[in-house]
Amino acid sequence: MFYVQHLLGTGHVKRAALLADAMIEQNLDVHIISGGVHMPGMLRGIPTIRLPALRAKDQSFGELVDESGKKIDSAWKEERCRILLERYRSLEPDIVVVESFPFGRRKLRFELIPFLDAVHVTNPRPLVVCSVRDIVQARAPSRVAETVHLLCTRFDHVMVHGDPKFVRFEESFPAVNRVAGRLRYTGYVAPPRASHRSMIGREEILVSGGGGAVSATLIETAIEAHAISRLNNVGWRILAGPNIPDSVFYALKAKATGSIRVERNRDDFSSLLENCRVSVSQCGYNTMVDLIQSRARSIVVPFEGEAETEQPLRAAKLAKHGLAEVLTERELTPAALASAVDRCALRSGPEALDLDLDGAAGSARFLLDVWKNRVDRS
Repeated sequence: MFYVQHLLGTGHVKRAALLADAMIEQNLDVHIISGGVHMPGMLRGIPTIRLPALRAKDQSFGELVDESGKKIDSAWKEERCRILLERYRSLEPDIVVVESFPFGRRKLRFELIPFLDAVHVTNPRPLVVCSVRDIVQARAPSRVAETVHLLCTRFDHVMVHGDPKFVRFEESFPAVNRVAGRLRYTGYVAPPRASHRSMIGREEILVSGGGGAVSATLIETAIEAHAISRLNNVGWRILAGPNIPDSVFYALKAKATGSIRVERNRDDFSSLLENCRVSVSQCGYNTMVDLIQSRARSIVVPFEGEAETEQPLRAAKLAKHGLAEVLTERELTPAALASAVDRCALRSGPEALDLDLDGAAGSARFLLDVWKNRVDRS
């Protein structure tokens, strides 16, 4: 198994680890190809090959830079592509899983197109599978056509890590009918529930920014909202992700007074979420799964920068099912957030939603099944 995960954010790393662990439990020999900045501990125990690291320069995701922040040039790209191809040929995998591409990661075409071309001419050719979230970013018709062409010529299957009872893939990718035979819903990739119930964070207001790259405004607004909320006498715990620079983190921490504490992300986040009185967060994939799993009273502020459509659609689905109140970025002010927290705290917790949250194991079983089917036919 050759698992190409570019890991450009904390959420991607978390999901990659869950998927890889489930594949290993199915006795698949997994090798993750990691192309993002190293995040210590998150892929512990999983065989990982690291390419020269790159990341997005800023939240517009318009430019890629190396780990030190230097713009990458053609020579740098060629060397990284060479390493990727070399690792692929040395491992000779039976299955290749590519994260997001061709639905996203277009900035990485410089290595992914040569890589897929090399896989395509391998004899015998591995199965090639795209691993994609439940919702993809809206694209222009020309980009959709390009995606369909790549799926039809370079991929055998598409694993959608979602459940159509919550959102159907065609709601964000309207050309599904052109690739329907390749597509399989595998369920949401959710972390395992804690084996024992902790009381940590009981009745707190929990504000979390996920990986943190675009969440500083939400955190700063929450600090200001605390002062005018009717709940300013209870604990407000604010979690800042690893992608918020230390200088920004300590500046936010210095603004926190009274019953506010500002911390980095914690390993016991799921317990904090289950025990909190109100959760305030953005609306990425992992956050949404955590909210559904915990049934926390929730306020979500979906990221909308650069015409983003993924998080707003996900937030709208949560609201439709009564799982969250939505504040848009335009509506986000200290007064609006304080009012939303006060209002949300008075509600009963949301009803359980019958969704498939076993997506890691479902994905592993799917890969094993399609591989066995191929072997049986040969």
